Amino acid sequence: MTKSNSDKIIPVIQELQEFAFSQVGSMTILRVLGYGLLLLALFDIIETFVPPSFMNPVWEFQTFGAIVERIPVTLIGLALVFYGELHARAKWELLTLRLLSWISLLLAILFILLIPVGVSNTIRLSKQSYNQISNLSQQQLSQAEQVEQRLSQAKPEQIESFLKSQGRSLEANSPQELKQKVLSEVSQAKEKIKLQAKANQSTQRLNLLKNSVKWNLGALVTSALFFIIWKTTNWARNK
Repeated sequence: MTKSNSDKIIPVIQELQEFAFSQVGSMTILRVLGYGLLLLALFDIIETFVPPSFMNPVWEFQTFGAIVERIPVTLIGLALVFYGELHARAKWELLTLRLLSWISLLLAILFILLIPVGVSNTIRLSKQSYNQISNLSQQQLSQAEQVEQRLSQAKPEQIESFLKSQGRSLEANSPQELKQKVLSEVSQAKEKIKLQAKANQSTQRLNLLKNSVKWNLGALVTSALFFIIWKTTNWARNK
């Protein structure tokens, strides 16, 4: 190699060395950020499980959704920690990387297993919500029927006196017509109770279904991503 050629190559080598050093610094920053995000995700998960209430479908369903919605932080943290593979690693990181790789597989299996639990809780909550609204509407209908029965047995003059004592008045040509109007209002109130119960059941079912689909599909995607991370970090487990 002539002197002129070596003079041209030396600056190139120096630029490559500077680039390599700058890359090491960038990787260190990204990895530290990754470890920090993993710690923050761990704190969030612990906070989500406290206080625990297993076998409670409401708590299980809401906790499941909270975990799925917060899992992107964990995925980003793992991606940053594994960035650069084994290049410029500290000795303590080798065991940590191997452990995180296997944890990724464990989480992939866990999120797949959570999907049937999420579906089961959706069905249980749907039935529970339906029964609660039905029971409440039945109580309201029962009260309305009792009022209707009492009004049917009351004299028109008594109804008129009662309305006046309550500061209410209905236009009627006779006490009997007034009684019929009051009974008509009670009948309309009963129909409103039934319609409102159906509307509430429909709204509750729709909201529950939307959350269930979002969280269960999120769990499926999360499981696939954790599996991909485990699959592509074979280098961490073999070293």
